[in-house]
Amino acid sequence: MAKALVDTGPLLAWLDMGEDDHTRCTAFFAEYQEQLVTTWPVLTEACHLLPRHVVGRCMRWVAAGGVAVREMSPTAADDIAALMEKYDDLPMDLADASLVWLAEQVGIVEVITLDELDFGIYRLPGGKRLTYLLSR
Repeated sequence: MAKALVDTGPLLAWLDMGEDDHTRCTAFFAEYQEQLVTTWPVLTEACHLLPRHVVGRCMRWVAAGGVAVREMSPTAADDIAALMEKYDDLPMDLADASLVWLAEQVGIVEVITLDELDFGIYRLPGGKRLTYLLSR
């Protein structure tokens, strides 16, 4: 089964009707049939930015298997810190760094993001770019 990483922005836009990209993200998630994968830093960021009344629905969706949440061992912190230092000029936040780290670890190269500017700069080993599934 194909898999794609999911970033904070599309989750916000899909779950919050007040977001500018709500209609586009709702349509995308309705059609997308492959497995979604994310990290706890992405979910933490999403829950912080979502309206309070939507957070429970988000977490129930996660609990129901709407997205696979990959764990990160404590030793991943060193790799993530190195990524954040490498892209310090952007700067790269923890959620983005966790997704790039995960892509390197498991070989998922497709990402669902609204942040094409930063994800267009991030590189995997060998200079490989992530592929966007949600384009403007």
